[in-house]
Amino acid sequence: MRTTLQKFGWCGLLLGLALIANVLAKPAFAQDDDPPGRVARLGFMEGSVSFQPAGEDDWVGAVPNRPMTTGDKLWTDENSRAEVQLGSAVIRLAPFTGFSFLNLDDNTIQIQLTSGAISVTVRWLNDNDDFEIDTPNLAFTAFQPGHYRIQASEDGYTTGIIVREGDGEATGNGQSYGLHGGQSATFSGADTLYADVEPIGEPDDFDVWSQGRDHRYDFSRSRQYLSRDVVGFDDLDENGDWRDDPQYGHVWFPNRVEVGWAPYHTGHWAWVSPWGWTWVDDAPWGYAPFHYGRWVNAGGRWGWIAGPVAVQAVYAPALVVFVGGGPGGFGGNVGWFPLGPREVFVPSYHVSEGYMTRVNVSSTTVNVTQVTNVYNTTIVHNTTTITNVTYVNRTVQGGVTVVPQQAFVSAQPVAKAAVVVNVREIAAAPVSGRMAVAPTSASVLGSHAATAGHVAAPPAAVANRQVVAKKTPPPPPVPFAKQQQALAAHPGQPLARNEVQTLRPAAAVHPMVKQAPPAKPVALTSGHPVKMAPPSRPSNQPTPHPAPQPAAAPNRPAPAQPNNHPAPAAEPANRPAPTAPASRPAPAAPVNHPEATPSRSAPVQPNNRPANPAPANHPAPAAPANRPPAAQPKPEENHPAPAPQSNRNEPAARPQTPPAEHPQQHAAPPPAAAKPVPQKPKPQTPEEKKRQEEQQKPPGE
Repeated sequence: MRTTLQKFGWCGLLLGLALIANVLAKPAFAQDDDPPGRVARLGFMEGSVSFQPAGEDDWVGAVPNRPMTTGDKLWTDENSRAEVQLGSAVIRLAPFTGFSFLNLDDNTIQIQLTSGAISVTVRWLNDNDDFEIDTPNLAFTAFQPGHYRIQASEDGYTTGIIVREGDGEATGNGQSYGLHGGQSATFSGADTLYADVEPIGEPDDFDVWSQGRDHRYDFSRSRQYLSRDVVGFDDLDENGDWRDDPQYGHVWFPNRVEVGWAPYHTGHWAWVSPWGWTWVDDAPWGYAPFHYGRWVNAGGRWGWIAGPVAVQAVYAPALVVFVGGGPGGFGGNVGWFPLGPREVFVPSYHVSEGYMTRVNVSSTTVNVTQVTNVYNTTIVHNTTTITNVTYVNRTVQGGVTVVPQQAFVSAQPVAKAAVVVNVREIAAAPVSGRMAVAPTSASVLGSHAATAGHVAAPPAAVANRQVVAKKTPPPPPVPFAKQQQALAAHPGQPLARNEVQTLRPAAAVHPMVKQAPPAKPVALTSGHPVKMAPPSRPSNQPTPHPAPQPAAAPNRPAPAQPNNHPAPAAEPANRPAPTAPASRPAPAAPVNHPEATPSRSAPVQPNNRPANPAPANHPAPAAPANRPPAAQPKPEENHPAPAPQSNRNEPAARPQTPPAEHPQQHAAPPPAAAKPVPQKPKPQTPEEKKRQEEQQKPPGE
């Protein structure tokens, strides 16, 4: 028995050493090297929309279907709108809006809003997800799915937040405010954050447009066939139809394409870090079918097969196989064709084995062992040329698209640049998962690179404005110019994360972010908030703001008085009775004060004594000797209806002019030591004089 155990012990040791040696022989592609499994899509656009790639200084004309990730920026100019889509959310931009992603990965969506307004629909949040929107004076975190609108003023001094549905928290300058569905909050200030909340008003045109866009998603026919993480599937409804195939299941066929059309033919190639060469399609529906799933040619017609519905979708830059990569290509050309069902996608960027499995399993029905074998061959052993795989779409007529290498690198429209190449020449060219061609600056800017410097851009005051962030974002992106030399060393392969880090300054911090200090919860108050003006054309000069006065701050109302609160004390004896000026503030309404009846208002009672209401038929008391009797108005005369009650306390500094016909109700009480003013007796009528003489006669006369 002992000999047997010793034998197994030595065998186990040798096996362990062999495994360790095998692992050490492999490149260290850990999960830290993996890019995010999701990106955003620049979808619908209207008007003048400008785009700035991560790390670049130039603004170019935006194009639909451009993938967006950390560091990418958008600017919507006058009368312009844009929609940015993710699987779990959608963000819509109003005119004059400066927008960027401070961070976008599998668990974080961190948005920078320097000016303008965005409408955000959060469809779902996982337990470890962070959804944060940072403005110049606060950071707002959405805690639940819902509908949110955030607006940053032109000068960056005020932020308005509307929570139609959902739950969140605004944080800034050591304060945090909880916000819930049905609340509209306004936050103003820089050094100190003043807050107020009021009921939500009626939706404006931007809100109505956003709701209509949400309606397309909610009632999309395509959602039943796709994973919820697939971006842009609601555009498939109007541009194709679904059919059931006995071999492939649900297949979507586009119905608005030209004769002879093929996938990855109408669009251009762009360089997007950290994925590298990325396909950007021209069709309005051209996002989901080119970053998820597989293509098949059935009966001469191209159809798209989505991945399994129950598997979380993972974004891919382009699900193709390249033909003739490398210096010179084949005849100076480069080509590609779409992957078919059950064919393995080989990323050109650094990935772990787990990522490669996820990106393939989520897009097609494929054997995991097959994925592992391809990973070991192409990634671990760095064999870029694939020789032992038969690709079904390589031999389909029109399935391979070929362009001159220069057209590929400079992001030219493929449909115009495509060339016809002999079939035998294509068959003889090597195939690879990587297009071994180094990018240029035009590759980064995309098909509208020529518009750099000729498009609308945010004013410098907006573009350079800091925002408050609760979660620390990653360091700013490294400009392409600093990466270009390293990229040329291994053409077509993006830099690994550690390589990018060596190009970044040692103490790099994000210049656009001001970290929010630890916050203490503060209760929101109802009052008179700062009104947010609709987005307008911003200027290049910041607007100065006076220091806010704490006494008039919306979130610091005068304390409410109890029901039996005393009236103000009498004025000193040596001061005359003041008349109520027009700007005298009205006293704050008690918390539980009963509303006055429409026919009469309760007068303020002097001397700390509560009012003793007289019976309905009680005669009015005689007037004091030092003043004439007050005229008794008829019922419902000269009694204005009281102001309607609201569910918020008006600020203490809100002026109110007292009605002239009720001076005794609003003027201050007479001074305690004031000397009565002699009153001239009123002339008596003959009847009153005769009655007085009769009363003065001695009894018996």
